Amino acid sequence: MPKKAASKNERNPAGTRQRLIGATVQLMLRQGFAGTSVDQICEVAGLTKGSFFHHFGSKEAIGRAAVEWWGDFGTSLYAEAWKDEGLDPLEQIHRMLEIMSGFTRRKDQGCTCMVGMMSQELAQTHPAMREECARQLEIWTANVARMLTAAKKKHRPKTKFDPVAVAWFLNSLWQGSMLIGKTRQTPAMIRQNLKFARAYVDGLFAA
Repeated sequence: MPKKAASKNERNPAGTRQRLIGATVQLMLRQGFAGTSVDQICEVAGLTKGSFFHHFGSKEAIGRAAVEWWGDFGTSLYAEAWKDEGLDPLEQIHRMLEIMSGFTRRKDQGCTCMVGMMSQELAQTHPAMREECARQLEIWTANVARMLTAAKKKHRPKTKFDPVAVAWFLNSLWQGSMLIGKTRQTPAMIRQNLKFARAYVDGLFAA
């Protein structure tokens, strides 16, 4: 009996997996984790539930994968700020804040973060999702702390500060600004907060 020809999806498992993750990101950004079903993910991805469960054992499993994808995607965008290793680290921070401000100017896209959204919704009820969200927030914070540490070596600090603590403060400001900006529908407020963040960082160092 002749073997059944492999489907296009079976021949490209990495592409199938990415289609499922892409659909999950799209849906969960719009309607959250609880409001998204496996059936909806499959419909948006144009794939069967068999394909879904071949790659992911549950909605939580693909939710973790989607948060990880979002974190990697965001880091690749932020990395433009520090790709020039010879650039003044304080200028690298300025560039990162400019990139963040740019997220508020995208047409037909709200300035939101999947990591922040999933943290708000699931941290108290889904330990695995909380751990993945925490990991992504720690990556962001570590990158900012690294630049602040380098800035302390290049510029004379005006006051004593812990780069990691300041990085967590900036992370909290960023996530909180997106949350409030989303509620009030005011991206200009997010940009203003980022200007305050820049002034705060610059104020840590002597002129």
